[in-house]
Amino acid sequence: MTSPIETDVVIVGAGPVGLFAVFELGLYDLKCHLIDILDKPGGQCAELYPEKPIYDIPAWPEISGQQLTDRLLEQIEPFKPEFHFNRMITGFRKLDDGRFEVTTDDDEVFLAPAVVIAAGGGSFQPKRPPVPGIEAYEGKSVFYSVRRMEEFRDQDLLIVGGGDSALDWTLNLQPVARSVTLVHRRAEFRAAPDSVNKMFAMQEEGKLDFQIGQVKGLTGSDGVLQSALVKGPDGDVEIACTRLLPFFGLTMKLGPIADWGLNLHENLIKVDTEKFETNIPGVFAIGDINWYPGKLKLILSGFHEAALATQAVKRIVSPGEKVVFQYTTSSTNLQKKLGVA
Repeated sequence: MTSPIETDVVIVGAGPVGLFAVFELGLYDLKCHLIDILDKPGGQCAELYPEKPIYDIPAWPEISGQQLTDRLLEQIEPFKPEFHFNRMITGFRKLDDGRFEVTTDDDEVFLAPAVVIAAGGGSFQPKRPPVPGIEAYEGKSVFYSVRRMEEFRDQDLLIVGGGDSALDWTLNLQPVARSVTLVHRRAEFRAAPDSVNKMFAMQEEGKLDFQIGQVKGLTGSDGVLQSALVKGPDGDVEIACTRLLPFFGLTMKLGPIADWGLNLHENLIKVDTEKFETNIPGVFAIGDINWYPGKLKLILSGFHEAALATQAVKRIVSPGEKVVFQYTTSSTNLQKKLGVA
């Protein structure tokens, strides 16, 4: 386990509301670390509908999920937030000194006096494919995300799926793995055309294999994978593999946050409407993850909640310090922080 990472605020979730919280907190000189189970920022906007138009963001008659993410990242760049992707929170407790200890499945430990939960509808969990006995291989030979490419070096890799994740990792891991086979139920993909074209070109060059079909069984022992049985158009085919990456999409669950001792309302976190603080002092919830009377699940509502929560977070992180409200349009101090003065 590495040395603890000390910061002012831990933000759980790097979707639009979590990203805007970085901006609001940054105006008050609060340093943020963001933890997200996905492999990139943007949450639902970037993962589920990156090209889908959004029409209710102020000043943007139309903006896509990915464009909104890009603009928010540009806006918070002056505050240098630190991101920790592909992480699941595994531990949470309050220490005797008043700070919170947050741990992840990558053996990271974060210490902060305030935690802001901006996890949207919850954490994204990978969908397990309907393959008998796959559970026995998970974590040893079967993985639902790529955290370190080196773990796949010199392995016989089988990737299953037809979306961007499957195609991207097929291309990125081909130079690392001993062999790569991509399996999809048809020859049409939901991925970027450029990625699909590159994959077929590498197939023609003999750098990887593509197989139409569906995985129906696995062979191996003690969690060590040896081969996969694929049902193809011309019958069953056995493909030798030591690693399997299935990309069957994501589902949303509240996840480990449900065990933090928070007051819940229909699987959402109850908060007040003054500070958007939970029943645990120092822990806040903003965006779609929270609930209060009159709650509207809108991105702009989450932005408003982030602004109000920041006032309370500042008082916790800097007790005794006067919190002075300023406008970015007129405050030279804030403009210097943004690099525009």
